[in-house]
Amino acid sequence: MKANVNNVELNYEVSGNPDKPWLTFSNSLATNLHMWDAQAAALANDFHILRYDKRGHGQSQPVPGAYSFDDLIGDVVGLWDHLGIEKTHFVGLSIGGMTAQGIMLKHPDRLISVVIANSMGKVAPEFVGAWQDRIDLSREKGMEPLVEPTMERWFTDGYRDKGTAEAQAIADMISSTSVDGYAGCASAIQKLNYLESLGQISGIPVLFIAGAQDAGTPPAGMEAMHANMPGSEYVLLDPVAHISNVERSEDFTQVLSGFLAKH
Repeated sequence: MKANVNNVELNYEVSGNPDKPWLTFSNSLATNLHMWDAQAAALANDFHILRYDKRGHGQSQPVPGAYSFDDLIGDVVGLWDHLGIEKTHFVGLSIGGMTAQGIMLKHPDRLISVVIANSMGKVAPEFVGAWQDRIDLSREKGMEPLVEPTMERWFTDGYRDKGTAEAQAIADMISSTSVDGYAGCASAIQKLNYLESLGQISGIPVLFIAGAQDAGTPPAGMEAMHANMPGSEYVLLDPVAHISNVERSEDFTQVLSGFLAKH
């Protein structure tokens, strides 16, 4: 399905049980809504599920220029308004988890609970330059040169060596992401700075899921977010790298469903 939100055509998919609470999934950079296929299938009986492609990703419209988290937050909230979703659980991984923090700060009334996986609250100065290198590479040579190094960061060696269909699907998502979408979202990540503000949030149940081998968003950064949010929960999956919901699909889904069942 397509919706025009903030002058951007966003692709989305609604599934699950219309009689149950809404559950929104937000994917990582350079993937699309299908990264959540396993979780959407497992939770279909218990939730009315919304998945979407962020601007410039999957089948959503590529938009040139640098994006901000205000843009990405506005897209989600605008999609909720379009669909008449007043309140929802929200699960975000990586940039999806960064977007979740902004929604908690700006639109807490729209949230039932939040799960933030493999994410961070603030970008360290040394990461800003690394992101610029990736932006420049994508603009100069397209997405193909980014596939292999991204897969190396996103999955443990042991998982990649298995050559699963799920891993190949993620590689295909990376290569098919628009350069505008990738570079635009990477520009937003360069300015990420929510960590110190998380203590302002109250009344929203929050779970952090970290990956022990995640070099891109290390457990230490997840622990810092958890520490800044009294009452939040924290789970470390080991072994797993960045895309934990794919690499450790069953374990991730079990942790997720257990948390959601309480709220």
